[in-house]
Amino acid sequence: MTITVIKNAEFVVAWDAQAGRHTYLKDADVAFEGNAIVHVGKDYRPPQGKAVQILSGQGRMVMPGLVNIHSHPASEPLNKGYTDEIGSPGLYNSGLYEIMPLMRGDAEAAPHCLNQSLGELLLSGVTTLVDMSGTHETWIDVAADSGMRACIAPLFKSARWFTRNGHLVEYEWDEEAGMRSMQAALDLVDKACAHESGRLFGMVTPAQVDTCTPELIQTSHQEARRRNLSWQIHAAQSVPEFHEMTRRHGVTPIQWLHSLGVLQPRSIVGHGIFLDDHPRAAWHTRSDLAILAETQTTVAHCPTIFMRRGMALRDFGRYRRAGVNMGIGTDSYPHNMMDEMRHVGYLARLMADDPRTTTTAEIFDAATIGAAKALGRDDIGRLAPGAKADMVLVDLRHPMMSPYRDPVRSLIFAAGDRAVHTVFVDGRKVVEDGEVLTIDRAAAAAGVQAAQQRAIAKFPSLDLVAQRSIAEVAPLTFPLG
Repeated sequence: MTITVIKNAEFVVAWDAQAGRHTYLKDADVAFEGNAIVHVGKDYRPPQGKAVQILSGQGRMVMPGLVNIHSHPASEPLNKGYTDEIGSPGLYNSGLYEIMPLMRGDAEAAPHCLNQSLGELLLSGVTTLVDMSGTHETWIDVAADSGMRACIAPLFKSARWFTRNGHLVEYEWDEEAGMRSMQAALDLVDKACAHESGRLFGMVTPAQVDTCTPELIQTSHQEARRRNLSWQIHAAQSVPEFHEMTRRHGVTPIQWLHSLGVLQPRSIVGHGIFLDDHPRAAWHTRSDLAILAETQTTVAHCPTIFMRRGMALRDFGRYRRAGVNMGIGTDSYPHNMMDEMRHVGYLARLMADDPRTTTTAEIFDAATIGAAKALGRDDIGRLAPGAKADMVLVDLRHPMMSPYRDPVRSLIFAAGDRAVHTVFVDGRKVVEDGEVLTIDRAAAAAGVQAAQQRAIAKFPSLDLVAQRSIAEVAPLTFPLG
């Protein structure tokens, strides 16, 4: 088997196992054989007789591939140009209950949406993705063909939510259907874990804290533990959800999950914004943050979609200092991890009213080792011998990277995905010279465009409030002349 050596990279973001942190190396080599890294450091000398492929690292930074811990790639692209700046005023500006259910894709839309999202993610340096979608027939094939390391996380629930008037959320319950959908999700997860590529794995994912019975939550968590998989649920993601859970149980969403015994080191709370000490919650306890830290639960932080609604986690740095493991996800469009990381930093500083509340290192950690920890993996999110050959080569000569005294800062806060040159996943090149090699992005974009038009046509029939058109719910930026 040929050893590939990235020779004399100007910067390498290497893993220092002794210190337990990333570190910069200058003028260093990264070598991998098959799908595993064999060397990170100076002056690599391959074993005698081995076939070697040399790639120049001049003008490049080599860094670990990013790990996106929370994303909905098979549906969210349809919301582009629709949910950008609207929310339900009667539901504390959340878009979950009235706005988002009106843009519904069909079966034909899902693979196009997924391909479009995966292309964006690869170009922004993501090599591992947690894909939290509704089950669709082509899911595993599309994910495998993309070359991505994909965690298949099918959503299931006991109830659907809806609103008839824009201010009251109602729930339609079917507990038996919830159990059946969980079993279907587990079957798909098992199929992903057995996939011949070796790049697919799974997660057990009850959809939302307010749409799942305690039995479904606890049973699903038991199934995750039996399979040695991580478990994730949306919780503390909206003010209406917070009030719903306190009305039902007299405790916060986080406290209720804790009482069920499902907050543990392999558990992930999607969003975790509205804790008991958030000003918008106005609750009487102050224990949620400590519960998350003490149980070693991970919070999947996705700032962009909530920034659109004028909402924010308070704040990333505070959670870190409390001892909460943090991961980062793109959740919605655009599926651009560089943008998301930048927003993590800016939003934390704004919410804390303090530029020192968090650092670039902490943000980068959340997008790499923090997310990997939540997935129970020590072979991704780092460049070290024995880790998977998932890596990103950044073009330091890109004008947006200059000057690059501190290249990770220049990447996150200035250049973004524009400077991503090459991406390897499992030792396979999937992006070269800023172009995705595994996905027809033009075809995916055309498919998403057509799918959105089909969704717009049936939009009024899904609106229980007033059978409105999309133009009434989300007017165009400028009127059509």
